[in-house]
Amino acid sequence: MSELLLDFIEHLEVERGRSSKTSENYRRYLERFIEFAGDVEVQNITNELVRKYRLWLNRYEGDRGDELATITQAYHLIALRGFLHYLSKRDIVSLTPNKIELPKIHRKQVTFLHYEEIERLRDAVPEDDTLAHLRDRALIELLFSSGLRVSELVNLDRDHINTKRREFMVRGKGQKDRPVFISQAAAGYIESYLAKRDDTLAPLFLNYSRNNQTDTSGSFRRLTARSIQRMIANYAKLAGITKHVSPHTMRHSFATDLLMNGADIRSVQSMLGHSSIATTQVYTHVTDAHLKEIYEKFHSGE
Repeated sequence: MSELLLDFIEHLEVERGRSSKTSENYRRYLERFIEFAGDVEVQNITNELVRKYRLWLNRYEGDRGDELATITQAYHLIALRGFLHYLSKRDIVSLTPNKIELPKIHRKQVTFLHYEEIERLRDAVPEDDTLAHLRDRALIELLFSSGLRVSELVNLDRDHINTKRREFMVRGKGQKDRPVFISQAAAGYIESYLAKRDDTLAPLFLNYSRNNQTDTSGSFRRLTARSIQRMIANYAKLAGITKHVSPHTMRHSFATDLLMNGADIRSVQSMLGHSSIATTQVYTHVTDAHLKEIYEKFHSGE
C-alpha cells in the first residue's frame, strides 16, 4: 500500500493541481491509516476494517493526550476515500469509495469583524513612517479589501500588484487563477510602503526582524503566514477586540461585508476563489441574521 500511497500523493500535486500543503495533509492522514492497519494490501481494505478504523480515530490520543476533533476525523476519512477513488480509476481492486460514509459536521459559526472593529484594528497600528508600521497598515488594508488567503498573500511579489488599476491576478487553491481587486485605501498604503523601501527585493511584504545581506532574492526576508497571524492577533488585542482574529477572519469579514451590502453570492464565490458555492453559502447564515435585524428594526408590523 505504501508505494500506491506515494503514487496517489504525486497524482494530487501533478495531475489534480493540489497545493503542496494539501498533498502533505493527505499523506499525513493516510499514514495514520497505515499506523492503524499496517501496510495492508489494498484489496484487504474492507467495510469492517474501515469501521474499526473509525472507532480507532474516535479513541485516538496524541502524545499530549489530546483527542481528534470530529472534523479532523472526517478529514482522515476523506483522504482514505480519495485514495480509494484513485485506485478505482486505475482498476485496482479495493473497497468502493462511496462505501465510506462521512460523519455529519456541525460547522462553527463564521467569525467576522464588523466595520467598526476593522476601523479599530486599523487605528491600532501606530501612525508613523517606520517600514514595519507602513507595511502593517498596507497588509491589514489589503487583507480586508481583497479577501486573499494568507497563503496567497505571502506569495505576492511587489511586481504582482498594479496599484493604479487596483487589480491583479492571484493563483489560489487547485492552481486556479482569479482576479483580485483592492480599494483605493489599500493601493495608497501599499504605494506609501513601497516608496519608503530602499531595497530591490521581490517580496511585497518583508520581515524586518530578519536581515540577511547575502539573500538577493528576498526569500529569506519574505514575511511568513505565521508572522502575519501573530501580527494580526497582536493588533486585535491592542484594539480591544476580544474575538479570535486571524488573517482568515479578515477574509470572512471581506465576504460578509460584500453580502451585507447587496453583493450576490455567485460574485462573492468568484472573488473568494471557492470552487463550490456550498463553501460560500456558510456566510448566508450571517447575512440572514442581519436581514432579520433589519426586518425587526424597520418593519411596521407588530
